[in-house]
Formats: sequence, C-alpha cells, structure tokens
Amino acid sequence: MPTPVAGVGRGGGGLWAQGVPGATHYPRHVEHFPEPSDFPDREVLTWETFGHATRDLARTITESGWQPEVVVAIARGGLIPAGAIAYALDTKAMGTLNVEFYTGVGATLPDPVVLPPALDASELRGLRALVVDDVADSGRTLALVLDMLRSHGADVRGAVIYAKPTSIVVPDYSWRKTDRWIMFPWSSLPPVTGAASTDA
Repeated sequence: MPTPVAGVGRGGGGLWAQGVPGATHYPRHVEHFPEPSDFPDREVLTWETFGHATRDLARTITESGWQPEVVVAIARGGLIPAGAIAYALDTKAMGTLNVEFYTGVGATLPDPVVLPPALDASELRGLRALVVDDVADSGRTLALVLDMLRSHGADVRGAVIYAKPTSIVVPDYSWRKTDRWIMFPWSSLPPVTGAASTDA
C-alpha cells in the first residue's frame, strides 16, 4: 500500500489534511497503480516517470531551438501529456482535438475520426503548434492531426511520450521508443463507477 503523503493522514476509510486549519475530511479509495515490476512484459509508465518524461521532452523541444506558440492535445491520451509539456515550456495557449481510432485493445475504426467539438484550426494559421499525444502506435491519428493543421497554415511539429516502430509517421520529438504494450497511469485502472460512500 502506498505511503501517505506528508501532512495527510488516513482514517475512517478516507484521507484528511492534518494540522491544516479548516481542512475537511474527504474520503478516498486507495488504489494501486501498476508498477513496472507488476508487468515485466509491458512498458509501464508510472506517474513519477511520466513527470520526468514530459520534462525531458520539454528540454528536447527547447534545445531544438523551436518554441511552440500553442500546444494542441490529441484527446484523450494526449491531454495529460500536453498539459504537462505546456507547463514545462511555459506555453499558455492550448487547444484540443478529440480523435477516435482505437475502440479497444487492438481494435480500431477503419480510419481515425475527428469528433466534435472540433478545434478551429484556421485560428492556428502562421503559428508554431506542437501536437502532443501519448503514443504514436500506428501513427495514423498523429498524421491526421499534423496534416490537418498544416493544411490550415500552421508550423506544426509532433511530440509523443512513446513512439513505436509501426508508426507511419516519425514524431519530431519522442521520449522513448518501444514495441511493447504500454500502460499509462491515467488509463491503467478501470473507470470509476457508482457513488462512493462519504460516511466517516
């Protein structure tokens, strides 16, 4: 079981802030996020390693001499990496494109599809736009978004945490290359369902 964070105590089925004036009790289920040792045959990204990965990517982008004016996340997998990279680059302008391609483990639609609400790509004309996703697996989603934004006149580059050898596009920036199945911390646990009890 994870060690409680300093200043946070455990009791009554929940967590509470200790020694914080006016702090209230807020129940929480403690779940175990996968660790690399849990799945030696997979690429397991922990929350801590994710922090290092996004900072490393930001350094690589900065060292390339290219500074984005806007960061565009490919939802859903690219949302969290894009936010972390935007903070690390001190880029305040952000946008999102929701693209559906994978429908399950190894199951895809025939082609990636942009879902509403759609980003007004014409607003990016002439801007340096960094497109961020969690992984370039087939690369088809990343390629779709890069091509779409380029067609609207943006100076576009792509960044991913992981790049796979199967990708049809080579991202401008990637933290690690792998051919293994990847477990991300934000999608490795099942969705939260039902109403949790708030009784202490």
